[in-house]
Amino acid sequence: MAGYGSGIFAEIIDDGDDGVFKYYADGQWNKSSSGKSVPIINPTTRKTHFKVQACTQEEVNRVIESAKTAQKSWAKTPLWKRAELLHKAAALLKEHKAPIAECLVKEIAKPAKDAVTEVVRSGDLVSYCAEEGVRILGEGKFLVSDSFPGNERTKYCLTSKIPLGVILAIPPFNYPVNLAVSKIGPALIAGNSIVLKPPTQGAVAALHMVHCFHLAGFPKGLISCVTGKGSEIGDFLTMHPGVNCISFTGGDTGIAISKKSGMIPLQMELGGKDACIILEDADLDLAAANIAKGGFSYSGQRCTAVKVALVMESVADTLVKKINDKVAKLTVGPPEDDCDITPVVTESSANFIEGLVMDAKKKGATFCQEYKREGNLIWPVLLDNVRPDMRIAWEEPFGPVLPVIRINYVEEGIHHCNASNFGLQGCVFTRDINKAMLISDAMETGTVQINSAPARGPDHFPFQGLKDSGIGSQGITNSINMMTKVKTTVINLPAPSYTMG
Repeated sequence: MAGYGSGIFAEIIDDGDDGVFKYYADGQWNKSSSGKSVPIINPTTRKTHFKVQACTQEEVNRVIESAKTAQKSWAKTPLWKRAELLHKAAALLKEHKAPIAECLVKEIAKPAKDAVTEVVRSGDLVSYCAEEGVRILGEGKFLVSDSFPGNERTKYCLTSKIPLGVILAIPPFNYPVNLAVSKIGPALIAGNSIVLKPPTQGAVAALHMVHCFHLAGFPKGLISCVTGKGSEIGDFLTMHPGVNCISFTGGDTGIAISKKSGMIPLQMELGGKDACIILEDADLDLAAANIAKGGFSYSGQRCTAVKVALVMESVADTLVKKINDKVAKLTVGPPEDDCDITPVVTESSANFIEGLVMDAKKKGATFCQEYKREGNLIWPVLLDNVRPDMRIAWEEPFGPVLPVIRINYVEEGIHHCNASNFGLQGCVFTRDINKAMLISDAMETGTVQINSAPARGPDHFPFQGLKDSGIGSQGITNSINMMTKVKTTVINLPAPSYTMG
């Protein structure tokens, strides 16, 4: 099978000496008039692995103009036809999973197996979007006026869901394919056009994914993918008057976008400090397995990673030992070898994580493993006896470092969770369903998992954050609804009319 940038993907890369990947607009692959490119550093080798086009503001203008035009025709395309094309794109994604996964390995150091899983999951998501969209967009509402006091039955109100227009999708580096299609699929089935601005690291995987939509036969201009420096086209895109909705997944940048964007719907997920509360009656083997997996899979670079474990003192020693036994079995190394712990995405990320670790060391945290780093590769560390005056107790490391805070009362754990500026997900481990429900209600997070680590999937479940973790709700159904608006038509009758049965 052909690798990335070759075979059916040959047209997405410039065949010049430099081999810069093209951007996608108007149904074709293009070189930017800037003549410049943006390097993508491989986290493992810390050398430039790929280059993508540095698009200009003028190119962004043209892309949005095309998107506006294409959307008008697309909105008149029957739902079943939209769904048919999405199913085609989903099949192509799955068929070409290997080269797309290979990009994820090289760009973001995602372990090889996980990279393939992300692409397959993305195909499934697109297919589910097609199915769900046909159902929920094919239904409207019929209201009659006499249900409101003082009215006779003289008005029939018909409501339906109509597209918003041009959707700007900005996914993050950690799931550049899955968190792109989670925006693209709902947008397209709902009759919108899409402008994708992928993260720099993850851009080449995203371009390969977009080529699958191109091969599926979507109309020209309906889907665009622009690459470039955030400093040059970031604000220009998010503040563009031609954009009708922004769906963003990432970090603090989202808060800045929400302040600058116009009066348009926003869907944002901006990270979390997901707390895990472990009660005395918990199944400690289950808790340890979930905390180790939740805290360290993909080196902790997940919004829904376990970011702090709040453990009842009476079971803390036992639980910490069980987690350490799991951590000892984690493999550390390059993503090509399918290691559990792979290099974090950038050197600046590694430096930030190290800063949190050193702060905890200075303030007396117990290191269950020796801290070790080579380049961007950080060995997994469990920090016991973490206190609230340590930065790691509050800040999101996005790395393989997990703090344990010992608590004497469950209220302490709830208080720590709720004192955070984040509120994405949380979890609780207990055998008592009544306690679980009470704690779930008390935790100020978008989702609470009972007896499992936090997780975004399955992709049709609602996914949302409170406070600084975001606005709006994701999940396939919620995203489709969010990317539409309600249109109402009222039929006025000359006299009251009542159906007699």
